[in-house]
Amino acid sequence: MTYPTMNAMKKRSGMDPSNANINDQKSESERENSITSNNTVGSTKTHPSAYLIFVSLLLDLLAFTMILPLLPSMLEYYKKNDTGGLYGYLSDSIRSFQHWLGAPERFNSVLFGGALGSLFSFLQFIVSPIAGGLSDIYGRKPVLILCAIGIAASYGLWAYSYNFSLFILARVVGGLSKGNISICMAILTDVSNERNRGKAMALVGIAFSLGFIVGPMIGAIFSKYSDKNDSHWFWLPATFAMGLASVNVVFIALCLKESLPKVKRTKKITHTLANAADHISITSLFKFSAVPKLSKHDKDSLRRLGLIYFIYLFIYSGLEFTITFLMYHKFNYTSIDQAKMFLTTGVIMALLQGSVVRRLPQHLTQKSAVVGLSLIIPAFIIVGVAENSQTLYLGMISFAISTAFVVTCMTTLTSKYGDFDQKGTVLGIFRSLGALARALGPIIASIAFWSVGSKVTYIFGGVLLICPLLMLQRLRLS
Repeated sequence: MTYPTMNAMKKRSGMDPSNANINDQKSESERENSITSNNTVGSTKTHPSAYLIFVSLLLDLLAFTMILPLLPSMLEYYKKNDTGGLYGYLSDSIRSFQHWLGAPERFNSVLFGGALGSLFSFLQFIVSPIAGGLSDIYGRKPVLILCAIGIAASYGLWAYSYNFSLFILARVVGGLSKGNISICMAILTDVSNERNRGKAMALVGIAFSLGFIVGPMIGAIFSKYSDKNDSHWFWLPATFAMGLASVNVVFIALCLKESLPKVKRTKKITHTLANAADHISITSLFKFSAVPKLSKHDKDSLRRLGLIYFIYLFIYSGLEFTITFLMYHKFNYTSIDQAKMFLTTGVIMALLQGSVVRRLPQHLTQKSAVVGLSLIIPAFIIVGVAENSQTLYLGMISFAISTAFVVTCMTTLTSKYGDFDQKGTVLGIFRSLGALARALGPIIASIAFWSVGSKVTYIFGGVLLICPLLMLQRLRLS
């Protein structure tokens, strides 16, 4: 009678040393894949990570939107106190052109504000695909933490920006750190599927709406109780924003799990950088060059969706950014008055996105986006012709209803294209097109506001919005 060898017994009992590594690798892979266990074809339940992303985005947006009601008065502060600095130099440089156009000097802050808004979005346009590419290699969480630290540092610089140059530096650091939005979208893509992705995207919309409700209110409260005669009155809201951003860093580090398993990460950094270059190249962006192996019909549909989204957001971001200056210069709104406007529009958007948009069936997504685009045309015109607060509120309420539908619905439409491993790339390009539109929209709208006035700017913008509306109505999606 022969007895089994020790190795044979180990094999039978699953203790074979040669299988130990394999078993460890399997268990590790299972642990990693459990993070995305809800990312199955049939699952309709929203993954828990989506709610964590919602909280992180909300903290980020509360800090980001605090500056909105403060920006006009901050630029007026630099106008008075930075006469020998960068603000004074730029004002002197454009004075002859300003006189030639007949633009009021008090609108200089509108022009500078538009330039700052465009600079911030342009930096976000550059850094978002790079941050996304790095997250494909090293994982979402470490890159997201790095972005959050940079954002907190930018608010620290803002708190000490005694002159206009330091304030611009703070905005540059903030813009270079804003890759967090694209990484959050990538995480949502990692943990969702075609059936529940619309719900996850709606959570992002709700976070933006709540951010635009509460953030401006916080900023306005700080503005109301700040001594504007103080040589540096906005250090307190900036410090509070830095505190919110710091809490976000800790929250991400302690609560958020990595959504991209090591087995699914990109190994070649050259390939990742090439994809990032495709996201920055304007020609490649509009062609969706980084998304190969799509049918001709799908590629054409994606390109048209991208173009529609770009045109819409280019015009939309112009009103979105300049509206604070309209309220400040034309209607003499205080920071509290502006915050009330943001509160009204934000509540409307949050209610619609939480109750209606989040529950839209797939077959109504395109129709809902068309309805949203139809509403924003009269919204622009009403805001442009408004001579009193009641009319302005009517226009901004229409604007809010439209906003609740368009971006979320178009993002959901876009997310249907590409294989599973291409979803992140498709949405990344879509986000890059949006960032490029936001980089151009504020400065163009601010120049128009500065040179021909708000009425012509908004009415002309409303007329131009007919183009993306007609394009989306005629689009036949698969």
